[in-house]
Amino acid sequence: MKFQEKVLQTVKKIPKGKTLTYKKVAELSGRPRAWRAVGNILNKNKNLKIPCHRVIRSNGKIGGFNQGIKKKTALLEKEKAIH
Repeated sequence: MKFQEKVLQTVKKIPKGKTLTYKKVAELSGRPRAWRAVGNILNKNKNLKIPCHRVIRSNGKIGGFNQGIKKKTALLEKEKAIH
């Protein structure tokens, strides 16, 4: 399985109301130092069934989102993942 597919499968398993960091997604996908690649993969993802908004930066900040930061923040607040 390609790294991209592993990343998307990992993110797909993040439960509602929970988040993972880009670094943790990279680790769970088999490439612990590839957190930037994880961000690039998620930025290009158009499949709405993959909850890319549940991946945040290691410092607790929201990070990027291909639908915009406001949308990501709203989705995380709705899921009670952030307050």
